[in-house]
Amino acid sequence: MATISDFKNNFKGGVRANLFQIAISSPATGMMDLQFLGKGADIPASTVAKIEVPFRGRNLPVPGDRTFNDWTVTVLNDPDWSYRTGFELWMDRISNHSQNRTSLNASDIYGQATVSQLNREGGVIRTYRLHDIMPTEVSAIALTMDAASAVEEFTVAFAVSNITIDGAGMDGASSGDGIDISISGSLNLGGVSISGGINL
Repeated sequence: MATISDFKNNFKGGVRANLFQIAISSPATGMMDLQFLGKGADIPASTVAKIEVPFRGRNLPVPGDRTFNDWTVTVLNDPDWSYRTGFELWMDRISNHSQNRTSLNASDIYGQATVSQLNREGGVIRTYRLHDIMPTEVSAIALTMDAASAVEEFTVAFAVSNITIDGAGMDGASSGDGIDISISGSLNLGGVSISGGINL
């Protein structure tokens, strides 16, 4: 029978939901590092649809297309409103507030994001990279006399096109460090050009 010591050795202290970091790259404002004011986020979810194929009174489930759920971030409002302004500016450039116009071309409306789970030593356990994201909602901030000893916060919802995962055995990464290095170059010797590259 397993003992509490066996459990301790397998549990290894667990993973803390409050140890994470978020970064979002916006075409309107550039990189937004939310490691301090990013109050919360989700490890993104995705779904592989199930197609039921009937056969003689039974159904065979076969995999359909993968879809990615919307991703939501909760942000603490700073005194300069810099992050909320950045998200509102991004959405305004996608679709202007006063006119049905955009100031971005079709490929430039999208940004990128990363959310990383940290261990208790501050190292990265796993990083999720969200590709071609687009903000769909910046939530309201309720203003009320009743809110004592509270700071403002708001949420931002993003539509997600694709997700890759840095980690051992995930999306082709074998080391789990989330780093891909590509080296290439060319050399000209006596009029002969030699070029090549290597991926590490």
